[in-house]
Amino acid sequence: MPNFAGTWKMKSSENFDELLKALGVNTMLRKVAVAAASNPHVEIRQDGEKFYIKTSTSVRTTEINFHIGEEFDEETVDGRKCKSLPTWESENKIRCKQTLVEGDGPKTFWTRELNGDELTLVKSKDLKCYKVA
Repeated sequence: MPNFAGTWKMKSSENFDELLKALGVNTMLRKVAVAAASNPHVEIRQDGEKFYIKTSTSVRTTEINFHIGEEFDEETVDGRKCKSLPTWESENKIRCKQTLVEGDGPKTFWTRELNGDELTLVKSKDLKCYKVA
């Protein structure tokens, strides 16, 4: 089983503004979100298939706890409440499908894939994080 535990720091980000546009986030909020997401600090703790992920930016901190294969409450990147279901997509990749609690909107998901000392986070498009050495 791969070990996702560690402290991770953003090394590059691609298409985050485009993702927010696709989700209908207005220009002002997109600018704030993109600026805040430019330097997140991510802490992951793992105990087998149980995960704790804390993401801190200059604007907000989010924390999620989940067990692979069990639905949990989460918010999409644009703040909509959803039910999320994480599953193993491959040996080193978690895929988490997000289903809105209320209303309609774009289908969203995130994946986290571990390749050596590199962790790639994708939120419906490309948003990449890398492990701090």
